[in-house]
Amino acid sequence: MGNQQKLASIEVLRDRLRTFAKERDWDQFHTPKNLSMALIAEAAELVEHFQWVDGDKSHLLEEKLRPSVEEELADIFIYLVRIADKLGIDLYDAAERKIAINARKYPADRVRGSAKKYTEYED
Repeated sequence: MGNQQKLASIEVLRDRLRTFAKERDWDQFHTPKNLSMALIAEAAELVEHFQWVDGDKSHLLEEKLRPSVEEELADIFIYLVRIADKLGIDLYDAAERKIAINARKYPADRVRGSAKKYTEYED
């Protein structure tokens, strides 16, 4: 799927979520504060699936857990899209800008193979 199609998909999802909330009169509850809190709660539910799993094996998701992990990821994505919509932020553009910022902070030739924060690298 190309970038334009993905962008359109995010816009379609955003519009579906707007309609979904409006039909249920939930928009009154969908403040950036409440949506942010809901996003963190869903992120915590995702983390629970990996909490006691060895890091090297965390990518080997058990098939019985996959549907639950998918649902948590979807919840996180949905809340993220709703927050961005409420704040008038284009997620795709914001992600593109952030990738460019990270490329400057973490030049591949300096950071390859390291998990250090950019502030830990000496000039």
